[in-house]
Amino acid sequence: MRMAVLQHVEFEGPAAVADWAAGRGFSLRIFHLHRDATLPSLSDFDMLTVMGGPMSANDEARLGWLGPEIALVREAIAADKTVLGICLGAQIIAKALGARVYRGSAKEIGWFPVQRTGLHPFFDGLPDSFTPLHWHGETFDLPHEAKLLAKSKITEIQAFAVGRHVLGLQFHMEATEESVRALLKGAAHEIGHGVFEQQPGTILAGLNQCASLRPLLDTVLGRLTGSANSSPDHDPNSRNLHDRSLSSP
Repeated sequence: MRMAVLQHVEFEGPAAVADWAAGRGFSLRIFHLHRDATLPSLSDFDMLTVMGGPMSANDEARLGWLGPEIALVREAIAADKTVLGICLGAQIIAKALGARVYRGSAKEIGWFPVQRTGLHPFFDGLPDSFTPLHWHGETFDLPHEAKLLAKSKITEIQAFAVGRHVLGLQFHMEATEESVRALLKGAAHEIGHGVFEQQPGTILAGLNQCASLRPLLDTVLGRLTGSANSSPDHDPNSRNLHDRSLSSP
């Protein structure tokens, strides 16, 4: 499998998604849109992963690469490619499918539980409730024909699926200790004092959650890609593929 990753800021990379791909010998190429607006062609990938970032999915007028990115996501879905969106990436999928993206009732930053809302193969076998990392101030309407998979106390749409090849995750199931520290370094200034905004010390104290999320992510990605029964060829904690810098210049 060939995976293309669209990365919007230096401090929000694919993290455990890259580890998962490396462990199965899948190729992965990162397109750093914050450095170079070049996007992959549909023929370049089997799976498109769209990462998070502090910008809004509505910032097309300010960010020249965002409109073409949304169009690429729409085209990938229409071409029946596998598409995964994380945080901003989930909002971009929603917008690409015609749904509204807008400011949420409050920021949700830190470790907060989500609850499963329905049956779907992507989430089969996952706990009814689990605790991922959140870092968002916007939310979105459920796209047409999408199935709601999870919600949290203040965010009605935390995960959704469209068919068997498209998954949007508002939360960060891919979080690793390294990625959480990078996110704090790059965006801690966004944290206020709302009820659902944990301070950096509290977020760091919850880093043990990363290990709990890893098998859940592996299960979900395996089902999304149809490789659920495949065994990793390498140590699942290896960063080798990411370290080989298979990214756009």
